[in-house]
Amino acid sequence: MARINDNYLKLQAGYLFPEIGRRVKAFTDANSEAKVIRLGIGDVTRPLVPAVLKAFHEGVDDLAKGETFHGYGPEQGYSWLAEVVAEKAYKPLGVELKTSEIFISDGSKCDSANLLDIFDLGNKVAIGDPVYPVYNDTNVMVGRTGEVDKKGYYEGIVYMPCTEENNFTPELPHEKVDIIYLCSPNNPTGTAASKDELKKWVDYARANDAIIFFDAAYEAFITESDIPHSIYEVEGAKECAIEIRSFSKTAGFTGVRCGFIVVPEGLMGTTAKGEKYSFNKLWSRRTSTKFNGASYPVQKAAAAVYSDDGWVQIKEVIDYYMENARIIREGLSEAGITCYGGVNAPYIWLKTPEGMSSWDFFDKLLSECHVVGTPGSGFGPSGEGYFRLSAFGDRANVETAVSRIRAKWGK
Repeated sequence: MARINDNYLKLQAGYLFPEIGRRVKAFTDANSEAKVIRLGIGDVTRPLVPAVLKAFHEGVDDLAKGETFHGYGPEQGYSWLAEVVAEKAYKPLGVELKTSEIFISDGSKCDSANLLDIFDLGNKVAIGDPVYPVYNDTNVMVGRTGEVDKKGYYEGIVYMPCTEENNFTPELPHEKVDIIYLCSPNNPTGTAASKDELKKWVDYARANDAIIFFDAAYEAFITESDIPHSIYEVEGAKECAIEIRSFSKTAGFTGVRCGFIVVPEGLMGTTAKGEKYSFNKLWSRRTSTKFNGASYPVQKAAAAVYSDDGWVQIKEVIDYYMENARIIREGLSEAGITCYGGVNAPYIWLKTPEGMSSWDFFDKLLSECHVVGTPGSGFGPSGEGYFRLSAFGDRANVETAVSRIRAKWGK
């Protein structure tokens, strides 16, 4: 009989967001008259902007004519999209990238998981806590860890608690690690790392021959001028960092699916024999073997994100969401609830009132306010006692949700 991958059995319960969906469905089935407002999963609600939609339609129309039809595209993505990314997303930051270093994908979630394919299981991994669950769970799935302990930590992973005491900023590991996951602006806490903070990590990685997986999926939401949009703004980062970005939240592509990953050509690892080898070449080989590329119309739409009209329209949508974040953050703070984030990211990280556990607050918020959020404990043990609210909602719904919460817990 075929053997299963027993590593999957180590995973705790179900993935966080399906569990939220299960609880919400049970409540709405039993309370059909309740008008539930969903500020949980970070899914966008605003439609695609006109410039992007126009390019999307043009891409589909190209497939209807023989002279412009496109079948299989380059697995790494069309060079014209990589050129746009290099010119529009990085050059203004003072970062020069080659198109061969930019790989177009179907989203950052897949990239952050698939990256593990090109790294040996013997590498020691450091992950923040709380953090986007995919980082932790995919390392469990590939067999890098032992069993989970009573606290919720897996043997074999170095956890970096991000708490009120350290301003939700992970501290350098006390032991040598080989792979470091960093997310800035951070999901779930909404905090963002300064250039000096990122430099500490780059210096650590270079000194220890480590590689940083830098998740910059929310960089477009940064409002403060001293917060880097890319880790490559830090000198030396191309020697030690892989950067992941997404069009999902930036441009409303959660259902369209497109992102990209930057693997600098100078980024090197070692073979079992101790010889240097390029991670860029490995990722290119992996991509060519396991991926057929994002679709042509989707890549046309992605290129339009960085057009003059497209970016103005995109920015208006981002500003809309960030105004939602301000309304949530200030509204709950005025009610006496301790809040973090919501300035450089579309997430508000709040301390649960009355010392409630994260899931108890979830259930109470759902049953009494008819509002859905995300329990902080679902992002890791250090998230217990906290709760994430998303600003990706309709303005009227956001205002109503804040009003309901204030009516229940306001001081």
